[in-house]
Amino acid sequence: MPTNVPERRLATVMAADMAGYARLMETDEISVLDRQRTHRRELIDPTIEKFYGKIVKTTGDGMLIQFDTAQEAVQCGVEIQTEMVARESHVPRKERIRYRVGINIGDIIFDEGDIHGDGVNIAARLEALAEPGGICIADGVHQVSRNQVDATFRDFGIQKVKNISRPIHVWRWSPASLVSDASESASPEGLEQKVNYCKSHDGSMIAYAAVGSGNFLVKAPHWLSHLEYEWRSPVWRHLMEELAGRHTFLRFDQRGNGLSDRSVDRISFDAFVEDLEAVVDHAGLERFDLLGVSQGCAISAAYVAEHPERVRKLVLYGGFTRGRRKRNSPEENALADAFSTMIRIGWGQDNPAFRQLFTSAFMPEATSDQMEWFNELARVSASPDIAARISEANADVDVTALLPRVLCPTLVLHCREDGIVPFEEGRRLAAMIPNARFVALEGRNHLMLEGESAWDQFLREVDRFLSE
Repeated sequence: MPTNVPERRLATVMAADMAGYARLMETDEISVLDRQRTHRRELIDPTIEKFYGKIVKTTGDGMLIQFDTAQEAVQCGVEIQTEMVARESHVPRKERIRYRVGINIGDIIFDEGDIHGDGVNIAARLEALAEPGGICIADGVHQVSRNQVDATFRDFGIQKVKNISRPIHVWRWSPASLVSDASESASPEGLEQKVNYCKSHDGSMIAYAAVGSGNFLVKAPHWLSHLEYEWRSPVWRHLMEELAGRHTFLRFDQRGNGLSDRSVDRISFDAFVEDLEAVVDHAGLERFDLLGVSQGCAISAAYVAEHPERVRKLVLYGGFTRGRRKRNSPEENALADAFSTMIRIGWGQDNPAFRQLFTSAFMPEATSDQMEWFNELARVSASPDIAARISEANADVDVTALLPRVLCPTLVLHCREDGIVPFEEGRRLAAMIPNARFVALEGRNHLMLEGESAWDQFLREVDRFLSE
């Protein structure tokens, strides 16, 4: 008779993996291995033991741990991730060791010192959804630990994960609020943002934040955003620092994105405009300046057309009047379909190569560090399904009929070699808004990066326009 019969029982599983392991090893494998061993010896293994966890197996860059309770697993993960921030703070950001952690509770098969089953697979998929230094947990884990752990997990919505047929309700903890060094937490000027929440017209929760002082400058949402992650990103940080240094700069995550509700049924242009309405009303803004970037231009124009008394001046950068499917171009229609397919299939498989295609199109002149950040931003901001649905909604936008009703002073800027939104769309946008001023910028990037000539020109033009 067999003596080692597999045992099946309810247990909590933690999957942990080092973010960017191959890249880190290529940079300085000796230093990485030495720091990794030190972290294991001094922090990770003792903390796992403290919370009665058992290391089931390890790989070069990860490990699988079993806990008796969800509370102990979550406490262990938060303690390790919090301490790792402090331990790696002296290392240049792109060289830091960061772990992703996923935690699931389920029916687990124990067999000869190993663990198997759906519950283990889900923990691994949750780990892949976490941002570097962060934790993702299944809803079952959240339900039994939420009042027992001193950490705030935000609703990450319903996620479809690789090789798991049913959708998973995910909650996420971010390390953003724990990072204390000047390079990641706050700007050199000491700016800090406070996240607020409001309900949109259909009840969806929208997260927004304001920093700086002076007249309000509200930014309409772009395609994918994350209030916390962008604050630390070399792709967006310079924009926030510069504009918050001149204004009270308010921005928000549209539905399905970032810290706003992830589980939303309604993804449409009208809903995007309603989210903007809800945010400025909740913030108590009677009159303000409005900035649109990319898809935010059409949203901003639609808002101004309906609320002309609320907006003092309007700034539009990299925008369009018509989405890809409305431009009467077979090539643009094909691109819209291709974008949607690549998002759903490539991102759904968590394949960074697919995200890199978008990054290269948005920022062809970006550094490797900037590309890495944008790739990660795309991954953590929204699920593949939501990202695709927003892209599809944008492809069907047409605000042509609304533009003659945009009567406030308007500045339109567009890069001549923008690879995402054609330069002619920017010129068309300016031509259809009464008395709008158009400025052509010299550059190839759809998202302007710090140090490029288009960025410097953008700042000069916007400063002059808003101060007139």
